[in-house]
Amino acid sequence: MNSAVSFVSGNYVRRIVDEELDVLFPQLPAIVLDGPKGVGKTATAEQRCLTARRLDVAGQRAILEADPSLVGGDAKPVLIDEWQRVPAVWDAVRRLVDIDHTGGQYLLTGSAPVFSTHSGAARIVDLRMRPLCLAERHVTTPTVSFAALLGGSAQQLTGTCPLTLVDYVDEIMNGGFPGLRHLTGRALSAQLDSYVTRIVSHDLPEAGFTVRRPAAVFAWLRAYAAATATTASWEKIRAAATGGVANKPAKTTTTEYTELLTSLRILDPVEAWVPSRNHFTRLAAASKHHLADPALAVRLLQRTKGQLLTADDGNIVVPNDGSLLGNLFESLVALSMRTYAQAAEAKVYHMRTEGGRHEIDFIVEAEGRILALEVKLSSSVGADDVKHLVWLREQLGEELVDAVVLTTGSDAYRRPDGIAVVPLALLGA
Repeated sequence: MNSAVSFVSGNYVRRIVDEELDVLFPQLPAIVLDGPKGVGKTATAEQRCLTARRLDVAGQRAILEADPSLVGGDAKPVLIDEWQRVPAVWDAVRRLVDIDHTGGQYLLTGSAPVFSTHSGAARIVDLRMRPLCLAERHVTTPTVSFAALLGGSAQQLTGTCPLTLVDYVDEIMNGGFPGLRHLTGRALSAQLDSYVTRIVSHDLPEAGFTVRRPAAVFAWLRAYAAATATTASWEKIRAAATGGVANKPAKTTTTEYTELLTSLRILDPVEAWVPSRNHFTRLAAASKHHLADPALAVRLLQRTKGQLLTADDGNIVVPNDGSLLGNLFESLVALSMRTYAQAAEAKVYHMRTEGGRHEIDFIVEAEGRILALEVKLSSSVGADDVKHLVWLREQLGEELVDAVVLTTGSDAYRRPDGIAVVPLALLGA
């Protein structure tokens, strides 16, 4: 199923983050839109600004390198695009908002970490942008509200979803980068491959990492992609990347990959849940691995649509005995879930007891309210699929405001045991 919305025309399509900006920007003097390259940060900021300073343009960059305080004289609101190319502009904005706290002055966009800048605490607020979540792709009309589920309204679940498993695989492979949504086939694959190549050839060096062996970095990224939606240890990922070769990259080197790629927002792990109250004494602490977009994992692993649908994982070793497609579907859920949760001022985690006796794919927490969600790559949901949710409800009582299974099925409904069953494409913010 193809999206009916063009993201490369001159017509801007509002994002969920726009609702957040509507609330925040009138009161906050400076906001940085933070996220990986290609997620639409500049297009979103342009809708709100009278002046644009584009620091990827050499002439404009040279002017602010000479005097970054010049942005204070621009007609406001001001967009400072690719701000990290002139790090001094960060401190200039910080000083300007120290003098004038009026809301709606500066929007900064960028994709690369600059560790030498001032934190900007209490002056420049960070707002995360991710690739298009499923609702933002307009593949169907959502009928179930994430915010209402988190609010514990026990909303009536309605709606029939036209998407099939094949359509979800298309969405996994097509990705959520707005500028690529019009591409198909070989052209899309070439652009996604180029995106991954640029991470190694340009983004890491720009962030200060000397790439001496590009092949080793690509191998590590492929191993990370194979571990999507698992808690595989960093040592297992490193071992998978080297295929038993004795001359492995040092642990300190791969740790640096992890830190920089996370700062570049290419890695987007889901942290383990640490409850605010001591409900559980033995919870695993490892994060679940996710890339910024599951489409990047598909390209790194060189999987085709047919291979994903027939569970042909080739020589890819998928940790935890899961299916690659199931893990990629969970990653698509993670991308959408965190967009909805951020809009609802909530945090997203996963839960796993030591030994894996109980696992919950997503725990969403906001002001003492807990929403639990499981992911199932199937259209049917049986008792075995909800047993961990039922167990968690027994442990948490009223703190658990709702429990949901997200599926590839057609209908949204509530089971007799109270567990909600929602096709992923029917869930919106």
